[in-house]
Amino acid sequence: MKMPVKVLCTFIILFCTAILCSSFEKNSGAGPAKFAFPYRQAGLTERQAAAHLLSRFTYGAKPGDVDAVVKMGLENWFMQQLDGREEDGGLDQMLGKFDAINLSNSEIEDKYPRTAKVLKMAIRDGSIQKDSVNKSDQKAYRKQIQEYMQAHNLKPQQELYRQFINQKILRAAFTRNQLREVLTDFWFNHFNVSLTKNRCAPFIPAFERDVIRPNVTGKFGPLLLSTAKSPAMLIYLDNFSSSGSPDFGEINNVETEMQVRRILKKQQANKNKGGLNENYAREVMELHTLGVDGGYTQNDVTQAARVLTGWTVVPDGNYRFVPSRHDHGEKIVLAKKFSAGGGYEEGVALLDMLAHHPSTAKFISKKLAARFVSDLPPQELVDRMARTFSSTDGDIKQVMITMAASAEFWTREALREKTKSPFELAVSAVRSLDARITQPYQLFTWINKMGQKMYYYQAPTGFPDRGQYWINTGSLLSRMNFGLALATARIPGIQIDLKKLNNNHEPESAEAALQIYSRLMLPERSLNETIKRLKPMLTAPDLAEKVSKAVQTSTLTGAKGTMSNEDTFLTNKGTEDMLAQVVGIIIGSPEFQRK
Repeated sequence: MKMPVKVLCTFIILFCTAILCSSFEKNSGAGPAKFAFPYRQAGLTERQAAAHLLSRFTYGAKPGDVDAVVKMGLENWFMQQLDGREEDGGLDQMLGKFDAINLSNSEIEDKYPRTAKVLKMAIRDGSIQKDSVNKSDQKAYRKQIQEYMQAHNLKPQQELYRQFINQKILRAAFTRNQLREVLTDFWFNHFNVSLTKNRCAPFIPAFERDVIRPNVTGKFGPLLLSTAKSPAMLIYLDNFSSSGSPDFGEINNVETEMQVRRILKKQQANKNKGGLNENYAREVMELHTLGVDGGYTQNDVTQAARVLTGWTVVPDGNYRFVPSRHDHGEKIVLAKKFSAGGGYEEGVALLDMLAHHPSTAKFISKKLAARFVSDLPPQELVDRMARTFSSTDGDIKQVMITMAASAEFWTREALREKTKSPFELAVSAVRSLDARITQPYQLFTWINKMGQKMYYYQAPTGFPDRGQYWINTGSLLSRMNFGLALATARIPGIQIDLKKLNNNHEPESAEAALQIYSRLMLPERSLNETIKRLKPMLTAPDLAEKVSKAVQTSTLTGAKGTMSNEDTFLTNKGTEDMLAQVVGIIIGSPEFQRK
């Protein structure tokens, strides 16, 4: 009945490849809801509909969640999640030990300074002589820096990022406000900033905490404005260094030669600070609002960049509009004229115009539908959501209601059409097993290995929201390895009690365990085909050679990579625990990898 783990892994890889890839081809506020979900018209039972809601609007169902949603009423549960005000005392207690995640940008600058700043401070304080350290002797140099930091209670930035990543995993796994956390992930990805850009990295925790999370179900316009003024975004897309071009109209209006010289000197200083930078202006149109086909031109990008000059970050790590760096000339963006002499207010007007543009309504609606309905959402649904967006002043909550109450959300074709990202897979696994997490960073290590290094995606596009992006031979091997590592208690700091999930009843056989734990971890799904596919792994004696050959020759259309010599299976040395192997098989199955 027991089989080598390598056999189990390779067999599942074939099924994942075939099954997952086939899918690629083919009211606001709390209180009783004033709409009804049309799930019965799609042929779903109330429990099946509850499981579908949990699969899309949470990081995975925990034991008992389906019962709780049915008891509350599906629509009422959804409205409660949109409201996002459930008491989270247990989570707050977990987060209490992370002292850095609540610091302001100014406090971050003081407590977690960059190495270059530490060196400058140490030289200023006389703790390090400017020419006393031979930087070729890196060991001695690092020791001096560390000693100075310890003496002045300064912390390395890596500790800040570690706490930041830990809190994300704990929030996703344990918050009762699941939809708020899922939407936080969605909007952070939409307005992506990256820890790979060192200068903006220290400001990213406050970006998520103060800019993204509080605004995920509000109006889109204020969210857009908040991101534009965030130090993290200003630095990430270089708008902090953008300054105006010479304003010869200003020179024409002065009377003395001395005034002319003073103005020219100021303009030269602005030029030396970087000149006009179009990065943010381009991305705010292409990625944040209008979309690549939103109807703007390169000239609109240039003019918008001029409008946004002077929006910068001051040394204490906060936003400030600096008039002397602003382009005060006339600009025209998308046929809207910004008269000469404007300042901060014209940047606000520009962003407001973009937030209310019809192309923005369509672009944002399509991205939301792609995240929550299907990789290629029906155009009729996108159009309906866009109309809601436009008629409600960009009310994200109302757009979400329109989407969830649509017939398209509940169709059989939409059920389990979405593929979990590595982050979603890991968190849904620990939630389904009711795991206790004391070392969340260990999960981050596995998520990274499966292909998603959270907060480190370098491009402003954010991670693609398509199943095809996540699935290739190498990633499937890592997913299977993760499932077996989790189930066999080989991930430090993650504790699970498999018997407790079954009321401390031990299954009589591996086949019985497969039946029981599939029902627990894949609630309200039809499991006949799943059991049929997974059952042979418990009994087939000659599977290894056949499957190994098949895996070596299998390819995946559109895959990012293939299996290399570095891809290895867990060997499960020292344990042959039947129950853990069964649960690992379920986590690695194509059914669990879908939501």
